[in-house]
Amino acid sequence: MGFFDRKAICGVCSNEVGLNRYKVKKSDAWVCPGCVKQAGGFSVVNVNKVTVEEIKAIIDAKAEKRGDDPMNSAEGMYRYCVENKFGSGFNEKWGIKHFGILENNLIKGEKVLMTFIGLHNYVSVTKHDNNYAYAITNKRIMFGQKQTISGEKFKAIAYERINDISFETGMMFGVLTIDTPQEKFNIALDKGSAISINSHIHEVLDTVKNGSNGTQPQTASGTGSVADELKKFKELLDSGVVTEDEFNTKKKQLLGI
Repeated sequence: MGFFDRKAICGVCSNEVGLNRYKVKKSDAWVCPGCVKQAGGFSVVNVNKVTVEEIKAIIDAKAEKRGDDPMNSAEGMYRYCVENKFGSGFNEKWGIKHFGILENNLIKGEKVLMTFIGLHNYVSVTKHDNNYAYAITNKRIMFGQKQTISGEKFKAIAYERINDISFETGMMFGVLTIDTPQEKFNIALDKGSAISINSHIHEVLDTVKNGSNGTQPQTASGTGSVADELKKFKELLDSGVVTEDEFNTKKKQLLGI
């Protein structure tokens, strides 16, 4: 079957595909864009060097790691950010690309509990490494960035290597700092949601620390008791991170006043 035949069969999913398809040379077969995407895109799949069987194996391995949990997919991680107002990046397309790096680096048994997007290695408004995707899992903190063409950056920090996670607000952003023995990572977060992101990160980390990571927090407002929430915001007030007005507003919100 030639390239200009109007229809062909994808050798991976067996679905009919039109001219928008790619030749898997070693298998003398076609693969559809959907299967290439499921396998991780062209940064993972080189259609000139892999076989159809290898593409299937990559997709199956990724599906096994995800299980039935949508939060372990790039789309699910991005949707969580948008729904909770935990950052959206430049746009949806690039947000999902960034989270795709994290999805590709998940290990077996790892569960994504929370995600957000921020400006990595933030020094000033004009000095940073642009948007990165971040995930808090039951095993570590992961962050990554999809770059143009085939470039990407990825790093993960095991919880035992974290000295401290601190937070402060500035004129334009809230800045989260992850302190490790080797380096510090400053992450600038949208000021409107920075306090909620910081609070939720500590809630999730407390959950992991207490060994109750089987249940994934779905929304920032749906985890922890009212007393716990008030305690955390009182600590932020005492440390000067939030103003008394902000604390009182949150208190009324939590108590339903």
